[in-house]
Amino acid sequence: MQINFLGHASFKIKTKTATVVTDPFPDSIGIKFPKTTAEIVSVSHTQHDDHDNIDAVDGVKKVLSGPGEYEISGVSVLGFPSYHDDKKGEERGKNTIYVFEAEGFRIAHLGDLGHRLSEKELEELGDIDILMLPVGGVYTIGPKEAAEIVRNIEPNLILPMHYKMPSLKEEAFGKLETAKPFISELGLPTEETKKLTVSGLLGDEQKIILLERS
Repeated sequence: MQINFLGHASFKIKTKTATVVTDPFPDSIGIKFPKTTAEIVSVSHTQHDDHDNIDAVDGVKKVLSGPGEYEISGVSVLGFPSYHDDKKGEERGKNTIYVFEAEGFRIAHLGDLGHRLSEKELEELGDIDILMLPVGGVYTIGPKEAAEIVRNIEPNLILPMHYKMPSLKEEAFGKLETAKPFISELGLPTEETKKLTVSGLLGDEQKIILLERS
């Protein structure tokens, strides 16, 4: 399995049987979305166009845009309801957390999660090997809440997303934190790399993987 970071909250997850792209974004956010092909596209919420630019992805067979259970091209997906804020969606609406199961791994993409997860929500998610979560704050959970969720879930690999990065439009995303406060808050070993390739057993060690944008 190979995972690339396309920017913002978008990852490309390539398995032996299918490719998944999460939360594709338009170039208008300030960074260019790369030419990409995938059978599956997941959208954590349709209220904001920086997460649902489905037309940017070629070859799509299935678009996931809400909670449910799905099976597409050898990839099992569970979608869990959540919120884009800490007021049960009153400010920014609903959000969907997706758990992708393929090649023996469980990968969780928290989307634009805006609140801490309850014990019930954590139990429903179950064991997670790879966790993709927002860490920049303002529109989502920030460094402290993100670190708390990591400690509760205890994934092997942690992939930060939705944080301040070069070229993102200042007027919309200038108040986001970079990934550094989250990394400092969590205090785990951090590896910077262009892509993540996983196979076999991951072991017990926890690590933050800071992926370069592809």
